[in-house]
Amino acid sequence: MTVEKNRPAWVYMVECADGTLYTGWAYDPDARAKRHNSGQGAKYTRSRLPVRVVYREAMPDSTAARKREYALKQLARPAKLALIATGLTTNETVIATDLD
Repeated sequence: MTVEKNRPAWVYMVECADGTLYTGWAYDPDARAKRHNSGQGAKYTRSRLPVRVVYREAMPDSTAARKREYALKQLARPAKLALIATGLTTNETVIATDLD
Protein backbone atom coordinates (compact mmCIF):
# COMPACT_ATOMS: atom_id res chain seq x y z
CA MET A 1 0.00 0.00 0.00
CA THR A 2 1.42 3.37 -1.01
CA VAL A 3 1.26 6.70 0.76
CA GLU A 4 -0.84 8.08 -2.12
CA LYS A 5 -3.53 5.45 -1.56
CA ASN A 6 -3.99 6.59 2.05
CA ARG A 7 -4.09 10.26 1.14
CA PRO A 8 -7.52 11.96 1.40
CA ALA A 9 -9.19 12.35 -1.98
CA TRP A 10 -12.26 14.09 -3.37
CA VAL A 11 -15.12 13.22 -5.68
CA TYR A 12 -16.31 16.24 -7.62
CA MET A 13 -18.82 17.31 -10.23
CA VAL A 14 -18.25 20.13 -12.64
CA GLU A 15 -20.83 21.85 -14.75
CA CYS A 16 -19.67 22.36 -18.30
CA ALA A 17 -20.42 25.41 -20.43
CA ASP A 18 -23.13 23.47 -22.27
CA GLY A 19 -24.87 22.62 -18.98
CA THR A 20 -23.79 18.99 -18.82
CA LEU A 21 -22.24 17.49 -15.69
CA TYR A 22 -18.93 15.66 -15.45
CA THR A 23 -18.01 13.57 -12.40
CA GLY A 24 -14.46 12.71 -11.43
CA TRP A 25 -12.10 12.28 -8.49
CA ALA A 26 -8.92 14.11 -7.54
CA TYR A 27 -6.65 14.85 -4.62
CA ASP A 28 -7.25 18.58 -5.22
CA PRO A 29 -10.54 19.32 -7.02
CA ASP A 30 -9.79 23.02 -7.48
CA ALA A 31 -6.48 22.24 -9.19
CA ARG A 32 -8.23 19.58 -11.25
CA ALA A 33 -10.85 22.09 -12.40
CA LYS A 34 -8.02 24.39 -13.50
CA ARG A 35 -6.54 21.52 -15.52
CA HIS A 36 -9.94 20.89 -17.11
CA ASN A 37 -10.19 24.58 -18.01
CA SER A 38 -6.70 24.60 -19.49
CA GLY A 39 -7.73 21.81 -21.86
CA GLN A 40 -5.61 19.20 -20.08
CA GLY A 41 -8.48 17.51 -18.27
CA ALA A 42 -10.80 14.77 -19.40
CA LYS A 43 -11.51 14.43 -23.10
CA TYR A 44 -15.22 14.96 -22.35
CA THR A 45 -14.68 18.44 -20.90
CA ARG A 46 -12.23 19.72 -23.53
CA SER A 47 -14.98 20.72 -25.95
CA ARG A 48 -17.27 22.00 -23.19
CA LEU A 49 -15.15 24.70 -21.55
CA PRO A 50 -15.21 26.44 -19.21
CA VAL A 51 -16.20 24.18 -16.33
CA ARG A 52 -16.95 25.10 -12.74
CA VAL A 53 -17.00 22.90 -9.64
CA VAL A 54 -20.57 22.55 -8.41
CA TYR A 55 -20.11 19.67 -5.95
CA ARG A 56 -17.32 17.99 -4.04
CA GLU A 57 -17.22 15.32 -1.38
CA ALA A 58 -14.24 14.29 0.74
CA MET A 59 -13.21 10.64 0.82
CA PRO A 60 -10.69 8.94 3.11
CA ASP A 61 -8.54 7.71 0.20
CA SER A 62 -8.41 7.23 -3.57
CA THR A 63 -10.07 3.81 -3.44
CA ALA A 64 -13.10 5.23 -1.66
CA ALA A 65 -13.14 8.19 -4.06
CA ARG A 66 -13.18 5.88 -7.08
CA LYS A 67 -16.03 3.84 -5.61
CA ARG A 68 -18.05 6.98 -4.89
CA GLU A 69 -17.27 8.37 -8.35
CA TYR A 70 -18.68 5.20 -9.89
CA ALA A 71 -21.79 5.42 -7.70
CA LEU A 72 -22.39 9.05 -8.67
CA LYS A 73 -21.91 8.28 -12.36
CA GLN A 74 -24.73 5.72 -12.09
CA LEU A 75 -27.18 8.41 -10.92
CA ALA A 76 -29.61 9.99 -13.35
CA ARG A 77 -29.21 13.70 -13.98
CA PRO A 78 -32.14 14.69 -11.71
CA ALA A 79 -30.54 12.81 -8.80
CA LYS A 80 -27.21 14.53 -9.45
CA LEU A 81 -28.92 17.92 -9.51
CA ALA A 82 -30.66 17.09 -6.22
CA LEU A 83 -27.29 16.23 -4.70
CA ILE A 84 -25.81 19.49 -5.98
CA ALA A 85 -28.80 21.35 -4.52
CA THR A 86 -27.74 20.22 -1.03
CA GLY A 87 -25.37 23.15 -1.25
CA LEU A 88 -22.06 21.31 -1.10
CA THR A 89 -19.63 23.42 -3.09
CA THR A 90 -15.92 24.09 -3.12
CA ASN A 91 -16.22 25.73 0.31
CA GLU A 92 -18.04 22.92 2.08
CA THR A 93 -17.20 19.30 2.76
CA VAL A 94 -18.93 16.06 3.59
CA ILE A 95 -16.76 13.27 4.91
CA ALA A 96 -18.06 9.96 3.64
CA THR A 97 -16.98 6.98 5.70
CA ASP A 98 -19.62 4.36 4.97
CA LEU A 99 -19.58 3.52 1.28
CA ASP A 100 -21.16 0.06 1.36
